Amino acid sequence: MGAAGSAGTGIASRARAGVTPRHHAAIFVALLAAAIVAPLFLYPVFLMKVLCFALFACAFNLLLGHGGLLSFGHAAYFGSASYVCAHAAKVWGLSPELAILSGTAAAAFLGAVIGGLAIRRQGIYFAMVTLAFAQMIYFLAVQAPFTGGEDGIQAVPRGHLFGLLSLQSDITLYFVVLAITFGGLLLIYRIIHSPFGQVLKAIRENEARAVSLGYRVNQYKFRVFVLSATLAGLAGATKAVVFQLASLTDIHWMMSGEVVLMALIGGMGTFFGPLAGAAAIVTMQNYLASFGAWVTIIQGIIFVVCVLLFREGIVGVIARRMRSRL
Repeated sequence: MGAAGSAGTGIASRARAGVTPRHHAAIFVALLAAAIVAPLFLYPVFLMKVLCFALFACAFNLLLGHGGLLSFGHAAYFGSASYVCAHAAKVWGLSPELAILSGTAAAAFLGAVIGGLAIRRQGIYFAMVTLAFAQMIYFLAVQAPFTGGEDGIQAVPRGHLFGLLSLQSDITLYFVVLAITFGGLLLIYRIIHSPFGQVLKAIRENEARAVSLGYRVNQYKFRVFVLSATLAGLAGATKAVVFQLASLTDIHWMMSGEVVLMALIGGMGTFFGPLAGAAAIVTMQNYLASFGAWVTIIQGIIFVVCVLLFREGIVGVIARRMRSRL
């Protein structure tokens, strides 16, 4: 335990010593400033979709890039939160903030149940277990009466935030979504650069070494799994309010594949990488929609090119050339 304590102290001291670049705050401010003026040039609903998927991708990257756990079933939390939020707002008549919290809580509960079972396995077995559970949730969504089956839950009311602020205006809702997304991103940033996050990285790099130092590895894995599922649920619930819809697309296995693609293209293990990856994928889907099914092929080509030429992702390559951590 003495070695574990000294290692923990070393990890914490390195986290406090400024391992992260000082210009991260400037990047956050620049991103926030760009997001504030973006509705003047781009369609607010498109921007809200980018924000929701950026949060989803960062939540997934928290698990894979920093925890070293590859999940093929993260759409289960994103989609489940979307359904619960939509049902709570439309059927139960909850206000938007309570509906979003309900969806997020449902994702957290689901993450705790699945995570408690999945972390007992490692590697490809862990990934397959998460995929199996996600498919179970998908077929439950297809059959359950409250989900609306293939039609989903439509015409979800946006309501009034805290009973005061009407969300019927896209501009008003955009700034609410912006606040939720940046709040989630700041939380993820704090987790990554905390002593807890440093231990996660140690487990990712050498799990046997972390065990030998006295860390309870499974507890750390379980916690990061639940945190990742919760934040993914927050993104899914917010998306349900934005589009006033919860559908099978949100919970399908292809959604799990898309978020993996976002993390890899942007830069797995970086903080800003999933943001870039989410923006790139959503932009392609939006502006190349006229190509129909060819969009998927184009995404596949871009993915292959990134794997061959930019194995660290877009932001990962930039960070390496800048000799900095992004």
